[in-house]
Amino acid sequence: MNRRDLIRAGLVAGGALVYGTKAGRAAPAAEDRIKVPADGKIPVAFLISDGAVVIDFAGPWEVFQDVMLTDSSLPMDRRMPFNTYTVSASAKPIRTAGGMMITPKYTFANAPQPKVIVIPAQDNDGPEVMEWIRKASQKTDVTMSVCTGAFLLAKTGLLDGKSATTHHAAYKIFEKQFPKVTLKRGARFVEEGNLASAGGLTSGMDLAQRVVERYFGTQVAEANADNLEYQGVGWKDPGSNAKYTKSAVPPGYEEDPVCGMAVPKDEQLKAEYKGTTYYFCMESCRRRFLKSPQEFVGTVPKPKSM
Repeated sequence: MNRRDLIRAGLVAGGALVYGTKAGRAAPAAEDRIKVPADGKIPVAFLISDGAVVIDFAGPWEVFQDVMLTDSSLPMDRRMPFNTYTVSASAKPIRTAGGMMITPKYTFANAPQPKVIVIPAQDNDGPEVMEWIRKASQKTDVTMSVCTGAFLLAKTGLLDGKSATTHHAAYKIFEKQFPKVTLKRGARFVEEGNLASAGGLTSGMDLAQRVVERYFGTQVAEANADNLEYQGVGWKDPGSNAKYTKSAVPPGYEEDPVCGMAVPKDEQLKAEYKGTTYYFCMESCRRRFLKSPQEFVGTVPKPKSM
């Protein structure tokens, strides 16, 4: 039995989960609901490039692809409504932050128009990436960033005058780089119009669950969480990252000037610039810094350890 058959069997056996909303959970307000396309299919594009953080895109991918509707009046191919695919600047394989190699299914030139875009943390913030996000987002129901993917979304200018969030360790640098965007500290995710942003890493799964709920209602989202054996409840409370509103660089650490993560002073990933040593949490941050150090040093003073 393949996984889709397993999910289908689980939904049939556990049908009560689909129709029984858990206590205390209100259905999304009418104005929050998203209209399902007439053909019942929802294309979801995952923007990837070198350095893409796996859980940022793999978590939401699993959430979307596993949604199963139990309406027996629908043809089987419409019961799994989300069509997930990867998009990149070229068809060349990309290397994720953990070294996994992935060959994108589409390029910007031939990708279908998505209804949902997922932007994980990654390296490529070139003009072709910005242009594709801007153009494709004109027709999306949701364009969502995950973790420091918010930096790519903000760089397009689409978030100007709007609110967003990102990984808690990147709050300070995000505010300095994007003064036209209102940063929501302590938010699990933020939604504004057709734009949305999630906090760090696993927050992307909660935002994806929230998007499922907006399309199909709380009952379907609850059923999806149950079949995923996902016990996180952040998708029900966008303010559930409140513990991260206060952050500091601990003694013996420095702040990665690119992503804002706390990095041990003995970290080997470092670079010299104008007589100062900067430390990095991962090679992708170091490469990005070396590409344009003034972008980060010019606006972000060197942090002092506490």
